[in-house]
Amino acid sequence: MKRGIMELCVALDLPTQEENLELATTLTSHDVWLKIGLRSYIRDGNAFIHAIQAINPNFKIFLDLKLYDIPNTMADAAESIMDLHVDMFNIHASAGKRAMQTVMERLSTYPKRPLVLAVTALTSFDEAGFQAVYGSDIASKADRFATDAYESGLDGVVCSVFESASIKALTHQNFVTLTPGIRPFGEAADDQKRVATVAMAKQESVNFIVVGRPVYQADDPAAVVEKILRKL
Repeated sequence: MKRGIMELCVALDLPTQEENLELATTLTSHDVWLKIGLRSYIRDGNAFIHAIQAINPNFKIFLDLKLYDIPNTMADAAESIMDLHVDMFNIHASAGKRAMQTVMERLSTYPKRPLVLAVTALTSFDEAGFQAVYGSDIASKADRFATDAYESGLDGVVCSVFESASIKALTHQNFVTLTPGIRPFGEAADDQKRVATVAMAKQESVNFIVVGRPVYQADDPAAVVEKILRKL
């Protein structure tokens, strides 16, 4: 899938649905994606997605639930996501190739589907933490997970900026990379370990950057978004 300019995805991770909807409303005139994560989805459910779509039907929505279960259950969940009319969602590559293939086979029956990405290594991991769980260094395992996802027919992966170029070299330049942990103006890393700037993301041919706290903690989130979009 060929993509053009790097795109911005704003994380709706505020404490209440009302705050998230207010943030979305301030961004109606901006060409951005909105990320709905686990916290917001569990708290506010499908109604929250519909409320975002009602604010602006042109908003593109990334449902960030990171599905991870047995293959058939993941495929069932993916089919349920189809009813929500979101534009992108993700699953865990570590669920295995059979799970990823089962999801994509199930979705192949639909005339139109969202982008499906596989999570490689969470950006909250440092090398020691990742090694303890996966028995491998981050770069090698992210490459392996990405190759599995590519061979399973997915559209791309969630990774850090530092793995993007390598993953594209192993798969295809049009294989999508989405990178969390972006700190556009040198903000604190908080609970992320592998953070990067917009310039670094551009250099590594990233397709989507996800920005959360630097936007929603700002006094003027729309102004911050405009500033980021100019950098893209």
